[in-house]
Amino acid sequence: MSAAGVVSRVKKEVAMADEIQEWYGDTYDEDSRLTADSLEFVRSKQIISRYLDAAPMQIADVGGATGAYSFWMAGLGHSPYLVDLTSRHIDQARAKAERDGTPLAGYHCGDARNLPFDDATLDLVLEMGPLYHLQQHPDRIAVLREAWRVLKPGHLVICAAITRYASLFDGFKRSFVKDEYFRAIMDKDLATGCHENPQKKPAYFTTAYFHRPDDLRSELAEAGFGDVQLFAVEGFATLLDDEIFADQATADLLLDKLQQTEQVPELLGVSDHLVAVGIKP
Repeated sequence: MSAAGVVSRVKKEVAMADEIQEWYGDTYDEDSRLTADSLEFVRSKQIISRYLDAAPMQIADVGGATGAYSFWMAGLGHSPYLVDLTSRHIDQARAKAERDGTPLAGYHCGDARNLPFDDATLDLVLEMGPLYHLQQHPDRIAVLREAWRVLKPGHLVICAAITRYASLFDGFKRSFVKDEYFRAIMDKDLATGCHENPQKKPAYFTTAYFHRPDDLRSELAEAGFGDVQLFAVEGFATLLDDEIFADQATADLLLDKLQQTEQVPELLGVSDHLVAVGIKP
């Protein structure tokens, strides 16, 4: 890449970081998104819990926002270190810990590409947000290689991604497609995976990258992780009306069927979110 190209990329990265900071710092309340009965939260915990040891684990929750996963894991006896780019999130997590008497092992305001941990010191790294806020492939690989660096050999990274077709499904489900501006966003998402909302309409999310399942698998492999597995989080429930969750018996059946079909290749792209798991050899 030429010097001019490097400068242009750096400027774009800074602008994107500023936009994401503004989104989570001023526009959107991430603290209220992952509620106890959120399907994304319930299903992600289902998947993550399979990889938690009975003995206490040293865990980095990278891009962990206000600590929803960190506090859950701390409640199970583990030692999570919360890392997030947005200072507001870290402040909210500290306040929650003090209010509820559930302190985390550490709180760090920082970048997923430069973690504040020594080499090979952690039992598990969660990346439940960074991969879908970095549009450039080298940046996503840098995040994954940094996770690889701080993990002990034989231990796991667990990553979340938004799927390439999320805007397509959400646009029709929530009638956003009636807006010509949203249709342009959706078309770019489908063509490139780069989601951008220059008018900053709150309902249409902020700058992001939407993965195809095979691309997510390839990125973990490129960063050095082996035995990569993908899981659909919401799966086919992405297409359903939210009212179906009001009936507990149906909701329980739904969770059972989502678990049954979570690795069916044909259904991975239907899910709003994917979770990828890879091992450091």
